Amino acid sequence: MKREIIAMLLAGGKGSRLLSLTQKTAKPAVFFGGKYRIIDFPLSNCTNSGIDVVGVLTQYESVQLNDYLGSGSKWGFDSNRSKLVMLPPRQKETGSSWYNGTADAIIHNLDFIDEYDPEYVLILSGDHIYKMDYSKMLAFHKKMKASCTIGAIKVPLKEASRFGIMNCDDKFVIQSFEEKPAEPKSDLASMGIYIFTYSVLKKYLLKEAKVKRDEHDFGKNVIPTMLQKGEKLVAYQFTGYWKDVGTVQSLWEANMDLLGRNGLDLFTERWTPRIMSEDTFTLPQYIGNHANVSHSLINQGSSIEGTVKDSVIFGNVLVKKGAKVIESVIFPDCVIEEGAEVYRCIVDNHKTIAAHTIVNKDNKSIKLV
Repeated sequence: MKREIIAMLLAGGKGSRLLSLTQKTAKPAVFFGGKYRIIDFPLSNCTNSGIDVVGVLTQYESVQLNDYLGSGSKWGFDSNRSKLVMLPPRQKETGSSWYNGTADAIIHNLDFIDEYDPEYVLILSGDHIYKMDYSKMLAFHKKMKASCTIGAIKVPLKEASRFGIMNCDDKFVIQSFEEKPAEPKSDLASMGIYIFTYSVLKKYLLKEAKVKRDEHDFGKNVIPTMLQKGEKLVAYQFTGYWKDVGTVQSLWEANMDLLGRNGLDLFTERWTPRIMSEDTFTLPQYIGNHANVSHSLINQGSSIEGTVKDSVIFGNVLVKKGAKVIESVIFPDCVIEEGAEVYRCIVDNHKTIAAHTIVNKDNKSIKLV
């Protein structure tokens, strides 16, 4: 059972800033990019990095997410050695409770981690769009002889207050860490990706569990405590595409980035490795004689008879004659009826835009339908 490293994927957040998209769906199960869901990205990254045991910590509206994850076969986790395990909150002899914070979720599942006796634990979020080889981050962690390595990315300073912000020396050893500071002193932000030496992590989590507070969080509690105690924490700087899709605006932007080939390559299979997802086995896409399609992603099973421009169209979408879809993301099984016009929208799955309806034409902000 022993593994060098296992991954723990935090997938229980409510995602309230995505409004109705997460009303009955966990944020990691939200659709993205014409044929994917957000959680496809960290799970595919694990497979492509050689990590074969992943615990998925679920909580909010997890039914659809659990059904989608299944046995993990979509990402190759159904072999004799590999395993994808759902870890919802559970009742124990000491009582039961919801997960109250990122660190609390891991504290509740130390027994699961102990089964594999790993040297290292990779902590991931299910909220981000990116491709990353975690084995390179692990090699850096070993080289630096660190207790914790934090995935880090440069962000615009005006946006830095949304993230955990690190100040490092010239060798990327972290000198200070502030969670969502009002006045950030650096533009080096945490990606919510951590590699811990497990023996050290377990020691600090057991101490954290004894502290009475409303929630136990890595960024607010565990990491600052480790720094105060003199542990070596380092930043692993990532230079590829990474996007937190926690808002309607950022989710729309990330879909549009695919059209501009803005650093996230889903179209080739070098070691830009493939992102794995569900194959819906639907009908081929159909582009009609009078269709006008440009600069768009059109997934299988969709039928286009109108105009689609600068848009991402999921499977089984029908755009009827005379309809227009401009700079929009249309989730699966939608119908845009004759003469309807949709501009700068995210249209949730199974929605119908009635004939000759015009949606959001003169509005610059993104509309969720």
